[in-house]
Amino acid sequence: MLTAIAAAFLGGIILNLMPCVFPVISLKALSLIRHHDTPAQARAEGLAFLFGVVVTMLLLAGVLLLARSGGAAVGWGFQLQSPLVIALLALVMLASALNLFGLFEVGLSVQKVGEVGGARGGLTGSALTGALAIIVATPCSAPFMASAVGYALTQPPAVSLIIFIALALGFAAPFTLISFFPLLARILPAPGAWMVTLKHGLAFPMLGAVAWLIWVLEQQGGQLALAAILACCLLLSFAAWLYGMAQKRRMRGRRHWALHMTTAVFVLLIVPPLANLKTATGSPDVAEASVAPAAVAWSPQNVDAIKGQGKPILVNFTASWCITCQVNEQTSLSTQAVKAAMARTDTIYMVADSTKYNPDVEQALSDFGRGGLPLYVVYPADGGKPVVLPQVLTPSIVISALDHATQNGTKS
Repeated sequence: MLTAIAAAFLGGIILNLMPCVFPVISLKALSLIRHHDTPAQARAEGLAFLFGVVVTMLLLAGVLLLARSGGAAVGWGFQLQSPLVIALLALVMLASALNLFGLFEVGLSVQKVGEVGGARGGLTGSALTGALAIIVATPCSAPFMASAVGYALTQPPAVSLIIFIALALGFAAPFTLISFFPLLARILPAPGAWMVTLKHGLAFPMLGAVAWLIWVLEQQGGQLALAAILACCLLLSFAAWLYGMAQKRRMRGRRHWALHMTTAVFVLLIVPPLANLKTATGSPDVAEASVAPAAVAWSPQNVDAIKGQGKPILVNFTASWCITCQVNEQTSLSTQAVKAAMARTDTIYMVADSTKYNPDVEQALSDFGRGGLPLYVVYPADGGKPVVLPQVLTPSIVISALDHATQNGTKS
């Protein structure tokens, strides 16, 4: 248990470096720069960020454990298997980007509309940033973390929650600790007009996250889901523009209630397209078509029928919403060296897609002691013990595993 707690904490720290968290780093950086000359406020926001991370983690872990206790085989990142959750997250990211562009302001008094900063709403904003950070972190699974989460999912609820709390504390530790060291303020530039430019520039990572989430939604729900989310994005952007105009009219002492009512109408128009996403279904062959090597359909039955018949098997447990999976496919699995190694060793390549809920995939993750994606398993040609590869791949790791699976399948 202590080993799992330590692994979860370390995995949480490393999770900050994974690509799925990059968009929210812009919000963290803006908060640090904004309060670099007010250490007390920086410490308060650091604690608020920690609070948002821990509470959100406990909520996600609680839902996850309840679902598993009810018989559902789900793991880390389970909520991203829902098209509705993906759509809502995309809209939240879009609203954050529009806010950073200054189209509208949140948590500022009338006199401070258009400025960067302000203590009002800062703690709430930091807590919400922490909540958003842990939600967008779920598509990634850092080194050390997968084994800790897999262990947690096999333990009693109290032990599981302790491990998830350790993961949350590790994830929040860098930002929270930095906020407690006022010496950092000495190396940060003084506030000025340049911060407005920085704020606008930091909106682009958020827009990148929106584009990625829309792509994931199209993988899950097909063309109708794509049309629905694009319509929602347009409605939300127009509503944000109207809300920004209402704020400016209020600042000038002019009537603004009509604009507020119109804004509310456009926000409500988003609800019907989102409701239709609950039953959205896309192509079942998307994940297999998106990877370079030719893949055959994965199922436990197919693996049992093929393994031990003289050919190694490489199974790629992946999902469109798993960014680490996509990075590994581009940097390792789709390289010419790996494809040549697959051909040379006569490897059978299988893709187990978890873009949408697949109970067989979730059960396989549990069987291998993993709580989330990615997972890469090599079955030796002679039917020996399967080998689990690291979560962050390199071509040499894959090639070496395939050579060993061909020559000596009993090694693990």
